[in-house]
Amino acid sequence: MSLWTDAKNMAAKDPAAKSTLQVILLYSGWHALLWYRPAHFFHRHRLFFLARLFSQLGRFFTGIEIHPGAKIGNGLFIDHGMGIVIGETAEIGDNCTIYHGVTLGGTGKESGKRHPTIGNNVLIGAGAKVLGPIRVGDNAMIGANSVVLRDIPPETTVTGIPGRMVRQQQRRVPSSDLDQIHLPDPVMQEFLRIHDALDKLAARCDTLEHPAQPDRRPA
Repeated sequence: MSLWTDAKNMAAKDPAAKSTLQVILLYSGWHALLWYRPAHFFHRHRLFFLARLFSQLGRFFTGIEIHPGAKIGNGLFIDHGMGIVIGETAEIGDNCTIYHGVTLGGTGKESGKRHPTIGNNVLIGAGAKVLGPIRVGDNAMIGANSVVLRDIPPETTVTGIPGRMVRQQQRRVPSSDLDQIHLPDPVMQEFLRIHDALDKLAARCDTLEHPAQPDRRPA
């Protein structure tokens, strides 16, 4: 039932999809979940060799690597998908969207929980890296190529390297509207702030170096 939900969700979200059947037959993101679901079943029942075998076959056929120990909810939309890596202790909620090149990874050789926990309705843009046992709140959006190393509150947009909070959502579900274009650029905002501060400093220095001369004309 979960795989059918995943396929319907992909068909509804992707404007290029013509039908749910097309998603089932042709979409690598859905095929990756098709391999992941039995791999996760085997992993939960401690059949680790079979779990890893299915996982590696899925990686071979789709270019998407999902560790069988990862926990994934319903309605995950993997768009394009090539190069996605999801680590062993990663957790993904319901109705999330993940683009190609995303990594949900660890930061070293820690034991136990070492990968991110992603809430519901989260969108993670292409090339983003979410690393460590951090939490990403519900309805958050992570911009393309961002590197996230700290917790993200719910309803928040994060962009940049390292990821910075640039705005709070306003009752918006990013995993449904898929808008990744109209995001603030924190680096450009910082440059503009510095540029404005330098302009003010230059004006002040000019005033100090060339003080206004008093009016000495006879009354």
